Amino acid sequence: MEPRVPGQPDTTEVRPQHRFDRHALEAYLSQHVPGFGADPRAALRVTQFSLTFCLDPYTWNKVLLFWASQNRWDSRSGQSNPTFYLQKGTRGYVLRKKPPGLLLPKAHKIDREFRVQQALFSAGFPVPRPLLYCSDVSIIGTEFYLMEYVQGRIFRDFSLPGLSQAERSAIYVAMVETLARLHSLSISSLQLQGYGTGAGYCRRQVSTWTKQYEAAAHQDIPAMRQLSEWLMKNLPDNDNEESLIHGDFKLDNIVFHHKECRVIAVLDWELSTIGHPLSDVAHLSMFYFWPRTIPMINRGSHFHTSTGLPSMEELISVYCHCRGIPSHLPNWNFFLALSYFKFAGISQGVYSRYLMGNNSSEDSFLVANTVQPLAETGLQLARRSFNTELPPVDNTRQLFMQTMKGQEVLRKVKHFMQRHILPAEKEVHEYYVQNENSADIWRQPSVMDKLKEMAKAEGLWNLFLPAVSGLSQVDYALIAEETGKCHFAPNVFNCQAPDTGNMEVLHLYGSEEQKRRWLEPLLQGSITSAFCMTEPDVASSDATNIKCSIWRDGDSYVVNGRKWWSSEEQSRASIQTLQASWDPNGHRGFPSPELQSLAGFCQGTEALLFMSPPSWRDRTQASKTSLSGRLLGRGKSQLQNRHCFGKN
Repeated sequence: MEPRVPGQPDTTEVRPQHRFDRHALEAYLSQHVPGFGADPRAALRVTQFSLTFCLDPYTWNKVLLFWASQNRWDSRSGQSNPTFYLQKGTRGYVLRKKPPGLLLPKAHKIDREFRVQQALFSAGFPVPRPLLYCSDVSIIGTEFYLMEYVQGRIFRDFSLPGLSQAERSAIYVAMVETLARLHSLSISSLQLQGYGTGAGYCRRQVSTWTKQYEAAAHQDIPAMRQLSEWLMKNLPDNDNEESLIHGDFKLDNIVFHHKECRVIAVLDWELSTIGHPLSDVAHLSMFYFWPRTIPMINRGSHFHTSTGLPSMEELISVYCHCRGIPSHLPNWNFFLALSYFKFAGISQGVYSRYLMGNNSSEDSFLVANTVQPLAETGLQLARRSFNTELPPVDNTRQLFMQTMKGQEVLRKVKHFMQRHILPAEKEVHEYYVQNENSADIWRQPSVMDKLKEMAKAEGLWNLFLPAVSGLSQVDYALIAEETGKCHFAPNVFNCQAPDTGNMEVLHLYGSEEQKRRWLEPLLQGSITSAFCMTEPDVASSDATNIKCSIWRDGDSYVVNGRKWWSSEEQSRASIQTLQASWDPNGHRGFPSPELQSLAGFCQGTEALLFMSPPSWRDRTQASKTSLSGRLLGRGKSQLQNRHCFGKN
């Protein structure tokens, strides 16, 4: 999505429930705002800022972010502060007002927004110039305030498409530098004493959002309960730290210069208060960990370093450098977990209002399925250990360079290996010795499941796939070298053969249905796969020797051949990838490498339904499978990509 064009705000006609007396407003502003009535012949044009950008079906993350920042739920009102664009001649203004109707006493404090923007503008901080606050409800029916309209770029997509990597990095650095500048301001010099409750911000946030969630919950979600309990038990020791915080500091609340990577205004101060500064930093960093089950901007794109954006550690380093504080943040997991807890609570509130019929958005029901993944992500982050410091870099003797993220992940892998995997070697070895003559030898010891959950919680999962991990080939090569020191270590990180090769093929060639059915469970580690290449009578590593054939028969494919020593073809494998020769004539003939085909079959269909656990197979009869089993794309190119990750 392109940034907003300067001079063209996202506005629509004023919605019926928010209409007011424009003539009364024009007369009042002409009298109290210098220059407003300079051209008495110019008509006052009023439009309302649009919400349409966040309702695009491919910008689901923006829906949540918008509800989080704009749709502050209030059981009596269910609205936020309506915002309007006013054009009078060549001049533009922005008006914010309270919503109509009965409101809670502490909700929609327009005067607070005006006060904080006044203080910040006087201190030289980039905010729109505040012009006027009106408490006279007889003018347009509610209190309101007026500020200048700032022309510039607002980016709706965190990946900043259309910008160079250097520009993307500069945009994020400018954003985090602005946040550090905000947190460095003196509350007393801003004359904002009493603007917030003060010390104990984290405790109040956990308590408040727990109560909000419990009041709105329509079902029991264990992850929310566990996350709330963890947060209350792990409050930061420095909960007395106080700074002016924004409350919703993120990319689309910032106006950038129309040509330069420079912040010219920070918008939406409705949630600003006196609190812990790291809550703003964590809120800004949420996109690094966004659940893959909740689509983000641009048709489900998620953060990875190939986008050219700074890593989380790099942004924290810039922030801490600007504030003159150490870049080691001991409670970082708490603030990330708190951010996701609040988002989950907001989602539950939006859905609760939908169930009660109090939410005007037709799409509000969609958030029902976001509460649990948000809470689970928060719980995973709570259990993770973070090193927010950038690792030292020594490039003097390296031919192939690691990325910053690759160095950090390798450090975490080494630590995890030493602390958890190597101590478990004895238990795993004893399990397989004890079950050497039992069917249980094809299963895994229970300690493996525990190790996998720990690795997933640490973010050490699916490291082999660049689109997921954001690692380079050099990064993963060094990680694979480390995990190769223990025979079961790759399995712990979901980086084991043959699943890695099969996932790569599904990622590159699978249909959307095949990805949903098989790739996502493989990425989650909930199923395993097999690769069926080797045949008993030929050297199967040479593709020209493959005798197993496949041909189309109506709406099905016929597979005819024998396979053995099929990697991971055990009772727990849910999908088998079969290497065979494509026979368009419907009979076995001399296989050609140009006719090589790679087909995927789900266990439980007629094709390759293996019932016994040994790793060799001897089937001579043909089997059928449906058309849905075959992967997309040419078999030859699939094989080339499959084998570039090593034979399994």
